[in-house]
Amino acid sequence: MGRLNDLLGLAHKRAEEMRLPYAGALTPAEAHEVWQLAPGAKLVDVRTRAEWDWVGRVPDAVEIEWLGYPGSPLNPNFLPQLAHQVDPEALVMFLCRSGVRSGKAATAATEAGYTNCYNILEGFEGDKDAAGHRNRVGGWRHAGLPWIQS
Repeated sequence: MGRLNDLLGLAHKRAEEMRLPYAGALTPAEAHEVWQLAPGAKLVDVRTRAEWDWVGRVPDAVEIEWLGYPGSPLNPNFLPQLAHQVDPEALVMFLCRSGVRSGKAATAATEAGYTNCYNILEGFEGDKDAAGHRNRVGGWRHAGLPWIQS
């Protein structure tokens, strides 16, 4: 449990420094390690169905859209879908493309009573590089973590 506590301590410290309204922020590699170490932990991928189908999926992640596609309408059923699939007491890590939507999802879940919410910084694809391309600077895929493509 020492390594898990170290990772979560680092995530909490980041949340305090960044003034985040949820428990913590993890890099993709840290999130993957926490997922392996914490019994019952859930990774919730909040990207769109189009992103899961065309860009790639994280095996065994819970998939709940934060925004729909096309047009990015807010998913009015996000919290009920989350409640149906994830225990409010679970350690929950949220993932999107770059870390923005997942931060909003972590905030909404925290406000809804989830006590252990974390955002995965950098997201699945990371930031754009100088040429405007993703998957080269940060992110789940760039870190070499498990993912599959349809």
